[in-house]
Amino acid sequence: MPLYEFELCEGECAICGGKFALRRPLSAAALTQCPLCKKPVRRVFSSFNTPQLTKPVSISDAKKAGFTILKRVGKGEYERQ
Repeated sequence: MPLYEFELCEGECAICGGKFALRRPLSAAALTQCPLCKKPVRRVFSSFNTPQLTKPVSISDAKKAGFTILKRVGKGEYERQ
């Protein structure tokens, strides 16, 4: 089910805060009133979430961030780099 964001057409509300999000099926009728305060609402176009493409963390970057880097030297044996 998609998540839709709505806001009040006019004014503010202490109950709903003026903005809210609802999961609604595609087959549901358009929402015209806030389910809590019954004031008129309109649907807001919201942004979508996309994965961020980041570069892999290098050993030097990890050390600068304060991580301890270990190298495997044998079965169950590690040493600091």
